Amino acid sequence: MNLTRRHFCHASAAGLLMPLVPHARAQQQLETTKVIIGFAPGGTIDLVGRRVADKLQPGYARVAIVENRTGAGGQIAVQAVKNAAPDGATVLLTPVSPLGLHPHTFKKLPYDPVNDVIPVSGAAVFDYALAVGAMVPASVRTVPEFLAWCKAHGAQANFGSAGTGSAAHLIGSALGKAGGADVRHVAFRGSQPAILDMVGGQIAAVVGPTGEFMTHVLTGKCRLLATSGPRRGRFTPDTPTLTEQGFGDLSYVGWFGFYLPSKTAAPVVQRLNAAVGAALAAPDVVDSLATAFMEPMFTSPQHLAGMLKTEVEFWGRLVKAVSFTPES
Repeated sequence: MNLTRRHFCHASAAGLLMPLVPHARAQQQLETTKVIIGFAPGGTIDLVGRRVADKLQPGYARVAIVENRTGAGGQIAVQAVKNAAPDGATVLLTPVSPLGLHPHTFKKLPYDPVNDVIPVSGAAVFDYALAVGAMVPASVRTVPEFLAWCKAHGAQANFGSAGTGSAAHLIGSALGKAGGADVRHVAFRGSQPAILDMVGGQIAAVVGPTGEFMTHVLTGKCRLLATSGPRRGRFTPDTPTLTEQGFGDLSYVGWFGFYLPSKTAAPVVQRLNAAVGAALAAPDVVDSLATAFMEPMFTSPQHLAGMLKTEVEFWGRLVKAVSFTPES
């Protein structure tokens, strides 16, 4: 049931070796382009979007801006791009959830994840983490210890995530089930509001992208109990993985990707792909992503499409395993 980092290394290699299309390079520059993100400012995906948008100007477009359209776990942003003109001026940056997970967790979506948007390139790759805050005693240092604490403190046994049906929600629920603990989920509109409640002592734990926690980890307001990757992360060598702690079936690597509206012409897709590749290769962008514990992931459009197919299969199995009931 796991996805390994090797999959993403292959994706990046495939993208970096992909030749540029001459006609795409010659296409007329856009006046303005918008990068639409379905989550609030301040998170990891917002950082990726703003750093790449900076590099899209003035080559891809004279002006590139980021627009945060929050709600429905990223679905509002996907729908906005679905309804935009297919001219390359409206770009979606999204985590995999609205496209690969939500088909399993919602009875009906306001878009077709395969036919309403076109893959352009991967953006960044990252681990998820389980963190605990002020409510959980400092003596709790591992996932088994946290699950044991949850069993002994049922009224406080909960965790937050960026929303119902999100990847973080399903990972947290599967972790509780695997450990035999009834750990209730609390949904938030993004990881940051959940983390603020955790460090404030209103909830016990949060599952989210590792980089979302690090400001609070460095100040001692929360601590990481585990990361989700198949091996210890480059940025968190002292944090054991879920696999090390006996939860190998939940090994998972998250990613963000760029998409365009359906019916966008191939030369436009290739032109944006080349611009994204150049942005992700820029040393200052690489360094900036590293501050949020992410690595760039440039791919071809074809490889990104294959990655999404793998995700749909993975989440289908996990949703079934935790007996999640799709929402209306």
